[in-house]
Amino acid sequence: MAAVTATTPEVDAMPDTPGGSRVSRAGAPTRVLLVEDHAMVAEALTAAFAAYPEIELVGCAHSLAEAIPATARERPDVVLLDRRLPDGDGIDAIPVLRAESPGTRVLVFTGDANSAMAARILEARGAGLLLKSGLLGSLVESIRTVAGGEIVVQPELLADALAELAGNSGAPVLTARERQVLTRVAEGKGIDHIAGELELARNTVRNHVQRILTKTGTHSKLEAVAVARRAGLIE
Repeated sequence: MAAVTATTPEVDAMPDTPGGSRVSRAGAPTRVLLVEDHAMVAEALTAAFAAYPEIELVGCAHSLAEAIPATARERPDVVLLDRRLPDGDGIDAIPVLRAESPGTRVLVFTGDANSAMAARILEARGAGLLLKSGLLGSLVESIRTVAGGEIVVQPELLADALAELAGNSGAPVLTARERQVLTRVAEGKGIDHIAGELELARNTVRNHVQRILTKTGTHSKLEAVAVARRAGLIE
């Protein structure tokens, strides 16, 4: 899919809230609930996913009214959510879906996108935004990525989305080490890379990231980077 993982600055598999997102089980298929009102698209994706053993489609809903109880019942790893549904805007439903299944990641799948839409999704603690015009293999990769705790956003939308999020956040107080870690997160470096560069244990880096999220009052590394940039803590 032409829309790609925003590895800058959201990197490595890390839950977006303390104890919130579950990391996909090693070696197990990612359980996906598809929410799509167009029957032809739903049928095509259902057939296509059958060719990917790493994806287990646990259901297909055609409206928010169907998606909410299905999410509560199936507790999928990922909800692949169409934005425009007969009974509402999928983005508005993200908090409801997450309340029904806190470990579920919600990935919005839409025909068009802009930075304001991306900012709304991130603010709602969604897992990202993908366009329907991309490739199936990249869609599958993105589903697995968000199931592991990362966020997927199109690079061309990311900067403006971060700027919008930063406009709603206050200034945190970070230690020098936390700023070092966050600077490298903003550069797109993963946990292993940061650990090696700073000569720290991998779990120590993860703990620093978690403290950064707590101090900034954010729910993802993308938001934390936005807050820190606005406060002048990192470039």
